[in-house]
Amino acid sequence: MSEQAIVDVLRAAFIVAMKLSAPLLLVSLGVGLIISVFQAATQIHEQTLTFVPKLIVIGIILILLAPWMMTVMKEYVISTFQNILNFM
Repeated sequence: MSEQAIVDVLRAAFIVAMKLSAPLLLVSLGVGLIISVFQAATQIHEQTLTFVPKLIVIGIILILLAPWMMTVMKEYVISTFQNILNFM
């Protein structure tokens, strides 16, 4: 395997990781921002107030995006196995 092939595999892995984590991170960031504004407006500073809604929303997003995430992972694994076969 050449150095360029290794770099390509790592680049593809990084892109897949970013694709899979971006929706969860962005939704978590949005929920955290909304809850922070609510806490600042009401002066309620409870730690569980930020944790529980984020956990619930991330669970819902995972359920909704699971088919898409599995498709992205399946395509990455298939392409990686095809690359391995090409280099053997």
